[in-house]
Amino acid sequence: MKHKILYVEDEPFLSKVVKETLEHQGFEVQLVKDGALVVQAFDRFEPDICVLDVMLPNIDGFALGRIIKVRKPEIPIIFLTAKSFTEDVLTGFEVGATDYVRKPFSIEELIVRIQNQLRLRINTPVQPAIAQSVQLGSYIFSPDRLELKYGEEHIKLSYRETQVLSLLTTNLNQPTDRKELLLAVWGDDSFFNSRTLDVYIRKLRTYLQNDPKIEIITLKGKGYVFHVG
Repeated sequence: MKHKILYVEDEPFLSKVVKETLEHQGFEVQLVKDGALVVQAFDRFEPDICVLDVMLPNIDGFALGRIIKVRKPEIPIIFLTAKSFTEDVLTGFEVGATDYVRKPFSIEELIVRIQNQLRLRINTPVQPAIAQSVQLGSYIFSPDRLELKYGEEHIKLSYRETQVLSLLTTNLNQPTDRKELLLAVWGDDSFFNSRTLDVYIRKLRTYLQNDPKIEIITLKGKGYVFHVG
């Protein structure tokens, strides 16, 4: 069976070359050139992986990534970015990217990254179902809704933030190994993923700062402890 790629790119020449090359490599490719048409194409085509350009007409790639991850959280997303390296990488990972390719890119590199993400997905064990809501001190954490609630305040979380917090709270008051966390959420412990994890930990600490009994403790060189006093 052919792997199905939803490829979103509005540049005519590039999209034609990439689509034809991927098809020659044995993939089934659905090309969409307008961000506003992506969600409908995604639901109809049911892809195995998405390759999204960041800069698109009507709806940008990051917004599409968030929507797609709500529909199918486990699907790999590769972003194609021509903007600031650090800015786009961090934003892309925050909305659920599993990889990125910086423009201009070689099609050979893109193919290797697609194949790698498909292998990771096949080899990733199915995670146990997570509770619909968890009491964390003064907060209620609802992973299924990507949300933290503090009193009447609702804090919306990104998909990756939800994954990280879910893993930390699964080991409540116990150490969570940093490398294991990176492998579980991103599939590898590369420098860029490690840096992104640091960003997420800082953001989670900010979200949880209203309850002084909650701490995310860094164990230098090892990992973290999500502590509720």
